[in-house]
Amino acid sequence: MKRWELAAPSLETVSLFCENGFSPLTAYLSAVKGMEDLEEARRFLEGEEDLSDPFLLLDMDKAVKRIQKAIEEGERICIYGDYDCDGITATALLYIHLQNIGADVFFYIPDRDQEGYGMNLRAVDAIAGRGASLIITVDNGISAIDEIAYAIRSGLDVVVTDHHQPREPLPVCTAVVNPHRKDQKMVFRDLAGVGIAFKLVCALEQDDGKEMLEYYADLVALGTIADVVPLLGENRYMVRQGLKSLRHTQNMGLEALLSASGLGEKELDARSVGFILAPRINAAGRLGQAAKALALLLSEEEESAASLAEELCSYNQKRQTLEAAILKDVAVFIGKNPSLLHQRVLLIAGKGWHPGVIGVVCARVVEKFGKPCILFCEEDGKLRGSGRSVDGFDLIGCISRCHALLEQYGGHPAAAGLTLKAEYYQEFCIQIQQAAARIAKYMPAPVLHLDKSVAVQEVTVPVLKTLKKLGPFGSCNDLPVFLYERCRIEGIYMMGAGKHLRLRLNQDGQSFYAVYFHMPPENFYYQVGETVDIAANCEINLYQNKEQLSIKIKDIRLSGFCQDRYFTGREQYDRFKRSEPFLEDSVSASIPDRASLGHLYQRMRNHGPFYGDYSSLFMHFGTKKENYCCFRLGIEILIEQGLLLVRRERKGFSFSIIEVEQKVDLEQSPLMQKLHLIKG
Repeated sequence: MKRWELAAPSLETVSLFCENGFSPLTAYLSAVKGMEDLEEARRFLEGEEDLSDPFLLLDMDKAVKRIQKAIEEGERICIYGDYDCDGITATALLYIHLQNIGADVFFYIPDRDQEGYGMNLRAVDAIAGRGASLIITVDNGISAIDEIAYAIRSGLDVVVTDHHQPREPLPVCTAVVNPHRKDQKMVFRDLAGVGIAFKLVCALEQDDGKEMLEYYADLVALGTIADVVPLLGENRYMVRQGLKSLRHTQNMGLEALLSASGLGEKELDARSVGFILAPRINAAGRLGQAAKALALLLSEEEESAASLAEELCSYNQKRQTLEAAILKDVAVFIGKNPSLLHQRVLLIAGKGWHPGVIGVVCARVVEKFGKPCILFCEEDGKLRGSGRSVDGFDLIGCISRCHALLEQYGGHPAAAGLTLKAEYYQEFCIQIQQAAARIAKYMPAPVLHLDKSVAVQEVTVPVLKTLKKLGPFGSCNDLPVFLYERCRIEGIYMMGAGKHLRLRLNQDGQSFYAVYFHMPPENFYYQVGETVDIAANCEINLYQNKEQLSIKIKDIRLSGFCQDRYFTGREQYDRFKRSEPFLEDSVSASIPDRASLGHLYQRMRNHGPFYGDYSSLFMHFGTKKENYCCFRLGIEILIEQGLLLVRRERKGFSFSIIEVEQKVDLEQSPLMQKLHLIKG
């Protein structure tokens, strides 16, 4: 469950925008995005943005000088790339450009399974063996201090272009181009790896970026969207241009991939690129076939491009199959070890898992359970881990506190990778929970940001068309999420062979439909007749040549649900299950008494059997006076005293009151007695 946070923009700003020609909803959403100045808002809507001078990036002048020397003197240049979509597009972009200006250039992409991320000594030897005298890294290199030192001792010069967070010290080499350097003065810092490579190309051509975008906007947009960097500022401008370029791309490989993925004739936006196009390139890298993805982007023959595009689609299908199998293993493991869910960081290790796909599975686990997670695959006595976090929890900062146990680690607050010996795993599990406790007294709950509460008639196809100027939507410029309050459920219908749902809802007498993708009926714990609030995206669908409004549900809950009682209580309950002391400010609210237990028993008895999970049980049966911890402990006491039966079923859990003839003394519950001692 996520905490819903409804935006509250300045109404004065909204009025100002409306008075100057903005539609009411555009004005409101512009203010939600933090715009206060009228001119700023107008520039945002028009997509106007000045691209910064590439030479503002430290060491860019040194990088350009060394590369120009290599070209003039016929030296061999190696582009050292990465196997994800950002790294592959960055490699392709720089390789194409250096070839076009006469460089003797080749590329090296490390094998994800055999070599892992970044530069390694064996790769340096191989590159030197091919006669290179200069290495240019793209989307990596900032943490390869020892490997770069080795390359220099081997007679190679190195230019680093990277966008990952630097550690201290920086690599000692010809140039380190990274907008996150501590000594870097104000520049746009949120570029992807392909964005930095593009800046290098602009610097080589003494261009501000506008001309070079005519050649490379498609690649820049693809890599930028794939790497989920903020779609603001320069990124937003380049992606906006790139989406136009993609529709008429001159890159034969991209054209073939658009066709093979079913996007050939469809309107492109950042969402379709991020969820359909980019995963096919990423899948190749995840399965050790990054060279195929790069070959596609460099392809100059139609038949070869079509064949490679089909291969990438097949890799994506295989990736999905592998993910589903690992996700099933994770679900089984959690089912057997439910106490795991009370930990600050979820840690799960498995054998036979493909290391290239565990990161995607990890993201799904975080989405489902709302906690930071690290999944490990074990092979040859080592564990390779991939982690994802929730907003507000610095995962790489937490992992770095355990560095003495690790062979390798890197990443950023939201995602990280690490490697350690299997013999250190148990100690790592202990240390990272301790580190998490030091970093965060209260573990942050995942948040769903809602832009505006709306009525059904407020969002229509014509209105949505006016909102397109706020795009392209992506990281930090999200597709608007609307709140539809007090909607009565009139119908529940299955879609897609039971994988999705379609709901008929009624708000203030007006019926409408909404779809809930990836919500099978067995996991939907609401009934016809109940009144709910829904958080949803609204898009325009083209069906039989007719534009229709499509409302897509992101989350749902009973109307009137008090989320503060849930999240405060969940924190307390997790602490109790970890045998930690209650937080002092809510002890009394977190421990049930005999009267509240009696009321809970009667409420559930009157309702009859309930199917769902514990969160939905609390939503339906919790009162305004008790938090989640109090409620959950009450449930456990009823179970302990034989008054409530809980069974795990396909639909989650079934909760049924057990009728007893004799009066049960709840004070005799061992858990109740333990809670009395805590309360004092």
